[in-house]
Amino acid sequence: MTVTCVYTPNMSPRHATARRPQASDGAWPLAHRPEAAREARRIAKRVLTQWRVADEAANSVLLTVSELVTNAVEHAQPPLNLDLSRDPGTRCVHIEISDGGPAATDGDWAASCTRGEHGRGLEIIDQLTAAHGDRQEPGHVIHWADVDAHA
Repeated sequence: MTVTCVYTPNMSPRHATARRPQASDGAWPLAHRPEAAREARRIAKRVLTQWRVADEAANSVLLTVSELVTNAVEHAQPPLNLDLSRDPGTRCVHIEISDGGPAATDGDWAASCTRGEHGRGLEIIDQLTAAHGDRQEPGHVIHWADVDAHA
């Protein structure tokens, strides 16, 4: 069974408009450093366990969180925040990573890599999510993704 989370199916997921799901577990500030991805996964895993999200869907959420946080650490300015929520009807998990907008230079890891060593994060997110995109708000950018967690 395919569950469409929050975008119109005939729209490209990159250009979809995110709507806030109704049930939220909260938002967490993250340190703007490489360890943030590990911390974000730890937080998300705890929340997904509370929500009783099935293992396969939880793994997709955790990898998506990790990719979005890593992108923010490597390519954006602080502050860095994680927000997790879900639609109680469809059980889609909505992930938001907010950052301070594009950094003037890439982080140490991205700057030291060859082309083949990075750049696949959005391809991974495309495969794991029902929809994802970005939106600008005053003072920050929000990168969001919806993962089908329907049991």
